[in-house]
Amino acid sequence: MQSLLIGSLNRGKQTEFSALLDGLELQIVFPQSFFLELEIEESGADYAENAQIKAVTFAREGHMWTLADDSGLEVDVLGGEPGPYSHRVAGPERSDADRRRFLLDRLTAQPRPWTARFRCVAALASPTGKIFRAEGVCPGEIVPQERGIWGFGYDPIFLVQGVGRTMAELTMEEKNSVSHRARAVQAILPVLRDQLGLP
Repeated sequence: MQSLLIGSLNRGKQTEFSALLDGLELQIVFPQSFFLELEIEESGADYAENAQIKAVTFAREGHMWTLADDSGLEVDVLGGEPGPYSHRVAGPERSDADRRRFLLDRLTAQPRPWTARFRCVAALASPTGKIFRAEGVCPGEIVPQERGIWGFGYDPIFLVQGVGRTMAELTMEEKNSVSHRARAVQAILPVLRDQLGLP
């Protein structure tokens, strides 16, 4: 059976990727299993470059096909920020709760609705340097009060368009039918099947 390395140390992302790839004839493995706890500098200019850096680095070091992603939250009234800097916007070593508070503090003086979107670029890389990418977007808006106990990151303050609930109020199955990461993975699945010879 083919193995696929998930190029992330983020437990939340690992859980989502596992669920999204469930049913494929693949052995899903994580960097921790190989002691590949790489500190990768996300030095790219955008999501696509960051996703590619992660996928290529993990594929090279792990000697296997790797799926990685880069994603972020884009808030219209902030000119699309925090964008690719979503994880680092509040400073180093901050928690998800710190980042949510930092964002809401920036938005308090702005008129609502605070329309926004999650954007994700998934990158698939081979150990020899092949690279493929796909993008997914989930529209919605930021709400001032946290709601829900699931998910991670900005999920508790992101109201999904047309659903009436925050991302953190959705079950894993519901989230994986609408999320930006789910849409990016769905878009790259045909390439993944083809390159890895999956049915």
